[in-house]
Amino acid sequence: MASLIEVRDMLALQGRMEAKQLSHALNTPQPMIDAMLLRLEAMGKALRIQEDADGCLSGSCKSCPEGKACLREWWMLA
Repeated sequence: MASLIEVRDMLALQGRMEAKQLSHALNTPQPMIDAMLLRLEAMGKALRIQEDADGCLSGSCKSCPEGKACLREWWMLA
């Protein structure tokens, strides 16, 4: 189980990562990583970056059955 400091350190080392990547790298359940990232964001230590879906063929991700699965969310240190 990773700590808040380990999540911050991993972001510092890697530059930017997705929550799924952090979860795998730190061997911690993703809901826990999501909570830690939200806490870091509230503290002003991390930034959330949402990437536009360049690969979306229809251009209508809002009506996508996967629920915006093509949108990527990255995290980096502030």
